[in-house]
Amino acid sequence: MSNASNQPLDGEVYYPDPSIVANANVRDWEALAKFAHDDLEGFWAQRAEELEWFRRWDKVLDDSNKPFYKWFVGGKTNIVHNALDRHLKTWRKNKLALIWESEDGRDHRTYSYFSVNREVNKWANLIKAMGVQKGDRVTIYLPRIPEIVFAMLACAKIGAVHSVVFAGFSVDALQGRIEDSQSKLVITADGSWVNGKIFELKKIVDEAVKRCPSVENIIVVKRTGHEVNIDPARDHWFHALAALPIASGKCPTEPLDAEDPLYILYTSGSTGKPKAILHTHGGYMVGVYTTLKYVFDIKDEDRWWCTADPGWVTGHSYLVYGPMLNGATSFMFEGGPTYPYPNRWWQCVERYGITILYTAPTAIRGLMRFGEAWPNKHDLSSLRLLGSVGEPINPEAWKWYHRVIGKGRCPIMDTWWQTETGMFMITPTPVVPLKPGSGTRPFFGQEAEILDEQGNPVPDGEEGYLVLKRPWPAMLRTIYGDDERYVRQYWSKYPGKYLAGDSARRDKDGYFWIIGRTDDVIKVSGHRLGTAEIESALVSHPAVAEAAAIGLPHEVKGNAIHAFVLLRAGHTGSLELAEELRQHVSQHLGPIAKPDEIKFVDKLPKTRSGKIMRRVLKARALGLPEGDTTTLEE
Repeated sequence: MSNASNQPLDGEVYYPDPSIVANANVRDWEALAKFAHDDLEGFWAQRAEELEWFRRWDKVLDDSNKPFYKWFVGGKTNIVHNALDRHLKTWRKNKLALIWESEDGRDHRTYSYFSVNREVNKWANLIKAMGVQKGDRVTIYLPRIPEIVFAMLACAKIGAVHSVVFAGFSVDALQGRIEDSQSKLVITADGSWVNGKIFELKKIVDEAVKRCPSVENIIVVKRTGHEVNIDPARDHWFHALAALPIASGKCPTEPLDAEDPLYILYTSGSTGKPKAILHTHGGYMVGVYTTLKYVFDIKDEDRWWCTADPGWVTGHSYLVYGPMLNGATSFMFEGGPTYPYPNRWWQCVERYGITILYTAPTAIRGLMRFGEAWPNKHDLSSLRLLGSVGEPINPEAWKWYHRVIGKGRCPIMDTWWQTETGMFMITPTPVVPLKPGSGTRPFFGQEAEILDEQGNPVPDGEEGYLVLKRPWPAMLRTIYGDDERYVRQYWSKYPGKYLAGDSARRDKDGYFWIIGRTDDVIKVSGHRLGTAEIESALVSHPAVAEAAAIGLPHEVKGNAIHAFVLLRAGHTGSLELAEELRQHVSQHLGPIAKPDEIKFVDKLPKTRSGKIMRRVLKARALGLPEGDTTTLEE
């Protein structure tokens, strides 16, 4: 397939192999793009009809109260009915839904769709027995083990709203999220395995819930088997509950309104308080089902591996919900790419015959450093497609991934999307020509634009603010509990257009290139961290008066956190204090938020209204011009 005008594309281009095009789920990209552009509602209605509804919708899109869009209005469904129940009526009942391997490789578990359903029923019965009802929030703080999938699906099945917190976050981050969501129940494990060591999950939960009166019960999964505190009035071992008669038997899947909430997921904002992004059953279901089917060309014989943690949106959409909606076989690995050796992932690809691998540029760059010998030890011939997510992938990493891992024959689906979008927004499909480092074009039915500060489209090749011009089914409905912030954050800068918070440029072929965040959010290894959260953690240390955090380019992590610290009187900067502050941030926010470098300063550049000018700090650190400094205090 060529581009619309059939003109050769500019720059370095990788054209798809005709055999890939011949077998793709979408063979004619242009025709489908035209249909979705001309009839947005018709396109999405057709996709929704591939799934099952208890009651068909009355209206595909209700845009009468913009920007509070509603999709499949009047429709009744449940994402779990489509992810599990409907497969049990077909041959897929016996198909592998989930393959899991432990970090040390000694433990393997497999689940058919039938057995996933059995586990989800058990979990749903127990969650109900804890007094959780439709609309109640449940916080899930679990490692990458099958139970996290079952717990999420069980909440959705009964109409409860899950709030998954990444199991690398520390006490303050967890407590803030439990408090904001007013969760009744917390589901956790005794601990998790991280590079052969135990990460104390239960201990962190105990500390966090001290300040969360809404929590009535805690369910604890035994994973590491080490000694933990169990409060008999509040804490329940999952294995003990599962043995009770109350856990057995079917739990009916609750018919829900298409617009009923499915989950909230916290994402860092430009102010200290993380935003709870709200997604709903109907539109989210149709969006993730369709994007995974078309972009990764999912087939029944595929073995799909999304390496993301379920604590992030990629794990929600493309490890838990998307694959099951498509009846796919998913692989889930507890560990990371380099423990104990840098061939750990390639071992898994070979052992399980993985056909599609979807991971982050950070992981690819990290593995590149170890050279080609490690992947070359393994048979990676089962792979047919590769994917990238979480941040822009630099062309060198793209080419290494294509050549060394994909052996030059696997197209790379470089996907741009967000917690807020719920699904891929700018992405290729396997039939389009690829340019290393570009996410190519918007997904079917979407239009993107690059604007200047005043809201005018910038010429091709120039950088500007990325906006989306049309609603899409998996879009966030609001920020949970804060409609005003939702409007202000995403829809007020350019009324009627969704502000992504990323800068980007478009080339003359219509391909989009994402550059990075425009707000005070740092992307570290694909994780979004708010500068305000990092600064708050620093300032909570008795030696610190003020702090500013910035992200500086890092060849593996994408960005590294650099912090500038102003000390209180009586304290002197030293290497020991810098290390103490790094550990302090790690303790309060989690190891992923630990600054790479801490610099002690006498003053911070501020505007007259007292706002720290982080871009000035960044320019100084990189030795670049500081730009307009007329608003600086001095």
